[in-house]
Amino acid sequence: MEVKTSLLDNMIGVGDMVLLEPLSEESFIANLKNRFDHNEIYTYIGSVVISMNPYRSLPIFTPEKVEEYRNRNFYELSPHIYALADEAYRSLRDQDKDQCILITGESGAGKTEASKLVMSYVAAVCGKGQEVNKVKEQLLQSNPVLEAFGNAKTVRNDNSSRFGKYMDIEFDFKGDPLGGVISNYLLEKSRVVKQPRGERNFHIFYQLLSGASDDTLKKLKLDRDFSKYNYLSLDSAAVNGLDDAANFRTVRNAMQIVGFMEDEVQSVLELVAAVLKLGNIEFKPDSRSNGGDESRIKDKNDLKEMCELLGIEQSVLERAFSYRTVEAKLEKVSTTLNVAQAYYARDALAKNLYSRLFSWLVTRINESIKAQAKTRHKVMGVLDIYGFEIFEDNSFEQFIINYCNEKLQQIFIELTLREEQEEYIREGIEWTNIEYFNNAIICDLIENHQNGILAMLDEECLRPGTVTDETFLDKLNTICAEHQHFESRLSKNSKFLTDHSLPHSCFRIQHYAGKVLYRVEGFVDKNNDLLYRDLSQAMYKATQSIIKQLFPEGNPAKVNLKRPPTAGSQFKASVGTLMRNLQTKNPNYIRCIKPNDKKASHIFTESLVCHQVRYLGLMENVRVRRAGYAFRQAYEPCLERYKMLCKRTWPHWRGPAREGVEVLMADLQVPTDEFAYGRSKIFIRNPKTLFFLEERRRQCLQDLATLIQKIYRGWKCRTQFLLLKKSQIVVSAWYRRYAQQKKYQRIKSATTLVQSYTRGWQARKLLRQLKYQKRCEEAVTTISAFWHGTQVRREYRKFFRANAGKKIYDFTIQRIMQKYFLGLKSNMPPMSPIDKNWPTRPYRFLDGAHKELRRIFHLWRCKKYRSQFTEEKKAVYEEKLEASELFKDKKALYPSSVNQPFKGDYLEISKNPKYQKLNSAVEEKVLLADVVNKINRANGKGTARIFLLTKKNVVLADSKTGQVKASVPLPDLASVSVSTQSDGFFALKLKEGSASAIKGDFLLSSEHLIEIITKLHRTGAKAADKEQINVDISDEFLVQFKQDKVCVKFIQGSPKNGNGASCKRKNNRLLEVSVPMTA
Repeated sequence: MEVKTSLLDNMIGVGDMVLLEPLSEESFIANLKNRFDHNEIYTYIGSVVISMNPYRSLPIFTPEKVEEYRNRNFYELSPHIYALADEAYRSLRDQDKDQCILITGESGAGKTEASKLVMSYVAAVCGKGQEVNKVKEQLLQSNPVLEAFGNAKTVRNDNSSRFGKYMDIEFDFKGDPLGGVISNYLLEKSRVVKQPRGERNFHIFYQLLSGASDDTLKKLKLDRDFSKYNYLSLDSAAVNGLDDAANFRTVRNAMQIVGFMEDEVQSVLELVAAVLKLGNIEFKPDSRSNGGDESRIKDKNDLKEMCELLGIEQSVLERAFSYRTVEAKLEKVSTTLNVAQAYYARDALAKNLYSRLFSWLVTRINESIKAQAKTRHKVMGVLDIYGFEIFEDNSFEQFIINYCNEKLQQIFIELTLREEQEEYIREGIEWTNIEYFNNAIICDLIENHQNGILAMLDEECLRPGTVTDETFLDKLNTICAEHQHFESRLSKNSKFLTDHSLPHSCFRIQHYAGKVLYRVEGFVDKNNDLLYRDLSQAMYKATQSIIKQLFPEGNPAKVNLKRPPTAGSQFKASVGTLMRNLQTKNPNYIRCIKPNDKKASHIFTESLVCHQVRYLGLMENVRVRRAGYAFRQAYEPCLERYKMLCKRTWPHWRGPAREGVEVLMADLQVPTDEFAYGRSKIFIRNPKTLFFLEERRRQCLQDLATLIQKIYRGWKCRTQFLLLKKSQIVVSAWYRRYAQQKKYQRIKSATTLVQSYTRGWQARKLLRQLKYQKRCEEAVTTISAFWHGTQVRREYRKFFRANAGKKIYDFTIQRIMQKYFLGLKSNMPPMSPIDKNWPTRPYRFLDGAHKELRRIFHLWRCKKYRSQFTEEKKAVYEEKLEASELFKDKKALYPSSVNQPFKGDYLEISKNPKYQKLNSAVEEKVLLADVVNKINRANGKGTARIFLLTKKNVVLADSKTGQVKASVPLPDLASVSVSTQSDGFFALKLKEGSASAIKGDFLLSSEHLIEIITKLHRTGAKAADKEQINVDISDEFLVQFKQDKVCVKFIQGSPKNGNGASCKRKNNRLLEVSVPMTA
């Protein structure tokens, strides 16, 4: 069931000012402040919404909030702008009534944001579809474009709309948007050329310079530096919270969505750049020969760039800035412009160029968003226009704006009264005339066709002769002196002659919102809004695509000598059209209020708010609304809300809702003059009556809440009791089960224990019987054995005594040997041949057997070890064995060679390409190849040679070239001599008389001496028919060098070069080898 709510529920302050009691300006302001302090920024005056600008984001504009207010009664929820938007949209969709939403308030009050919220809400609740979504997106994206070109930063608002905007959104019969039409009013074009202190020019200038790419700026001949442009104020160029670069990208994207072509966007940017360039054009005086003053342009560079952007000949525009042509019927008069007039012409062109560009943008947007269908459309208008303005210095712009607000106030009062009267007539309630201030007299003062201020201003602008602001003021003082709402110190009314608050050059009008002092200076010029014809014609000659459309009066073929309409008359006509448009629609009002001048949240300035309340006419609005009946409500929601106050209507009323309300009011004894029954609503005259009903309802709700709480608590206690009872039964059942299980376990354990004791007793009894039986059997066996033994001993006594000792000895020896072999088996040493461990013998008599077994085991494991060898490994060990037989304990170098494997071919002669020639010269297999030093007899120094050993020869070759130097057959070797030291010297002695012995023996040195001698010994034995080569080991031996014998002597000492042995010649018969001492 849906919960019904109301505006009156949980109300902070008073949600509807019509119900405010007592009603005064102080209580009105206090109620606004109370709600503002609690973040309630919306308050009603009947169907009018008062909106306070919070200056911060609030979580009340979410999609959830949109759904909350969708299709809800206006007073069903707390005040919100969504409620008004929903009411207007549903009236348009369901009742086929055209709507208009009028948003007013001063600058900074949040009018633009309010219009965006209305449009976004309507876009969210209307239909969906590709075409519909496209239309909605175009309507919403028109806002960023118009804001960029029509909004500016002011001292009161960082995003102030400097133009009035009225948008008609057109819908089909289903309520889906089809398109729209935008109208703009009174763009503040004077801001283009001059801005007040602390304010900025229009946003688009700053966005273009900040956000455009470098390439775009180059094409537009612009620079990013704001200070280079005279039309841009520098003191407020940067605004906190505004990202001009990001906003420029947003505007470009919005223009694309709305439907602007790329060339159109480029043309618009060129015009914006041209306005900036126009502001940089400066003039200097130039005296003519006839004594007249004329002007010249100081620096023509900006003029040149501007002409290039717009496609205008520079000379044409330069002449238009220097001369003015006045055309009469049959003649033309050309006059020069002085510096002041030239600056006036420049600024006038800039203002007209920008304002006409803005109007062209509005027209272009309308072409894109207009409805395509020709059928009748439903229309919702949204008016976002200036609020009433009262500044310290008020001029023509404020006068025009306040005139528009007077008209809006007039139509507001008329439409509000008309709506009230129509509702009274519709409901059958007697209508009584309401006293209120009618501001028609003020509107007439301004717009009267004969004696109105605008008419006199136009008349003054058109008359021949000298026309100044002072002559205009004199005319006002003459004609309007007796008007009760016009005040001037120079008028005929003597009561203002001594009013020093009223300067001589000013006049004052008493508007509905208060008195406003207007300074007459500039009224005539601003109303004329004059652009010299020469400039219009120069602009028309431009080749830029949009310029010709902006200045149609510059067409020479269509010269119109008629004076163009004034700004005042144009605006008056626009306002008249707007008023007629609004009178055809059902009005909805949003009154925006600015809480402070600091643009800060949580600050409420009562004097400022009071000032706005006065000029918005809100108190007048409340008085009009509550002049008859302050509150009205349909019978169904009224009965639904207050039915609990009467026993006959509570809880359900079965009859018609009106009868139920009549029974209810009669039961409550409400005086009959305090309310009236309409056809569908009940009307309550005084808010006190409504608050009486609310107080009774609150008390009744408390009683009902107490009753509901009582019943609920009883139900909850009964439910809890039943749950406890059910739980108790379950617990009891489980406990009984548990108790029985425990009891059964105890009985079972006791039974098992008794059974075990019984079985134990029976087993022990049986065991005693078996033990007794066994002892009897053993006793019989023992007795029998002893008897048989006695018998046997008697029989064999004579044999036993003769051989007993030998048998016992043999048996003992046998047992000892058996134990010895079993112990030896379990303690066998490892299978390694070098392991010398062997178990100790237990008895001395086993010494021989023990040693023999050790020898046999060693031989056996050596055989096992040898059986694992391959032929190659066996040959290596044989060489190592032979080396051991030759050098062990004889040569000090031997121990260091034991752990070095015999590699043989250290030079890899068959693989190394360096020795390919040498390898081919040796036909046999090379057993050993190494580099040795051949010792020279003359000086004892060594020469590197390659030593090759084959099966038949020993070959010495050059180590660099590989050329064979000597080849000795192995049979020609007699012996090999080496020392006992750790050196590597050895001598190959040849047999006398052999062919190889002609050159004598060879004294060589090698790092692999042990391996070379061993292989040479083995190979020589095979080659010499098993006659082994003798190896002589001695520290002195003779070497045959050709015909001489030289003694080689080895001594221990410190070598001079390095750590190796060195050879030195002592004399012709002695070579001494010094071998380092080993540690």
